Amino acid sequence: MKYIISLQTLFMSSFWTSVTGVIKKSDVLLLIIDARFMKETRNEVIEKRVRKTSKPLIFVATKTDTLSKHKKLKKQREFKNVIFVSAKKQEGRFKLRKRIMEEAEKRYGAKKSYDIGVLGYPNVGKSSLINMMKKRHSASTSALGGHTKGPQMIRVDEKLMFLDTPGIIPRRERDAVKHMSIGVINFDSVKNPDLMVMKLMEKYPRKIEQFYEVPVGEDKEKTIEKIAKKRGLIRKGGVPEVMLMSKMILKDFQRGKIKV
Repeated sequence: MKYIISLQTLFMSSFWTSVTGVIKKSDVLLLIIDARFMKETRNEVIEKRVRKTSKPLIFVATKTDTLSKHKKLKKQREFKNVIFVSAKKQEGRFKLRKRIMEEAEKRYGAKKSYDIGVLGYPNVGKSSLINMMKKRHSASTSALGGHTKGPQMIRVDEKLMFLDTPGIIPRRERDAVKHMSIGVINFDSVKNPDLMVMKLMEKYPRKIEQFYEVPVGEDKEKTIEKIAKKRGLIRKGGVPEVMLMSKMILKDFQRGKIKV
């Protein structure tokens, strides 16, 4: 166990080294957060490191297409200094570029080109954001967390060079429900998917039941069984496939199908 922990620490340390280098090199930093989980994905550890440099820091909320119109408007009113974007719908690109240029020119004056560091948790949409800004696929993306392994320099246009970084998790953070929700832990890697679904039902009351159109009940395991039966996931003897159904629920949750 100590060997595994030491390897994980070394792995994260190398990520931190890369991120520190990007912060040092960049003129402007973007802190990417998931629009569904804005407080959870803020990553205050990275924020504090950027604040110490006094460099411009812009908050960018991605995946806004996963929000209902009402929820999006509510969050835009609540978080007024955040740029909301959707790589899937190509929304927010011009507004973000304008803000980057304003901050860069105010701090550094006119330059031939500016370096823009892209920071945040794994799977918040950093690479997808860069591809949206470039208007074509350049940064490698994946629905799975931790896809980017090292810094990537990508020329977005004649004025902006984006520096993509691997996602960083604060060292002492051990919130499994949060990490599953935001995609740090992939749904197919959860050891007890049924227990995780039950915890999500507690944290986000009625959301899962509404999505699968089943009644809300006190016995959450029975609720998962009802969902499995409704989806036809039944073994011989009429026994519902609870574990398989639980993984499917976690997958739908991570992909943004279940609105929270």
